Amino acid sequence: MDRATQIKAMASPPRMKILRLLAAPGRHFGHQQSADPVEFGVCMTLLAEALTVTQPTASRHLDILRQAGFITVRRHLKWSYCKRDDAAIGQYLDWVRAELGLSGGAG
Repeated sequence: MDRATQIKAMASPPRMKILRLLAAPGRHFGHQQSADPVEFGVCMTLLAEALTVTQPTASRHLDILRQAGFITVRRHLKWSYCKRDDAAIGQYLDWVRAELGLSGGAG
């Protein structure tokens, strides 16, 4: 995995907000009608609305998160749905802890 891309992904407040929103998709996007946000993912359109940014801006943020491995994107018909990859985020955090010489979890 490209650690520079991962660091870039985590260094952005809008991208961090996306990751927080995707941590509880049912709570934040329960109104999504096209697919179950927990099982299928959250439509990029709804993420753009939640960030109050244009679709192209949201797409750019989401693409960086995808490149970093922190989200997966699934296309269905004309829409794209995003899910957070908690395992990848955990591996990144483990790497940061190891690089900084920290032991144990973040608790």
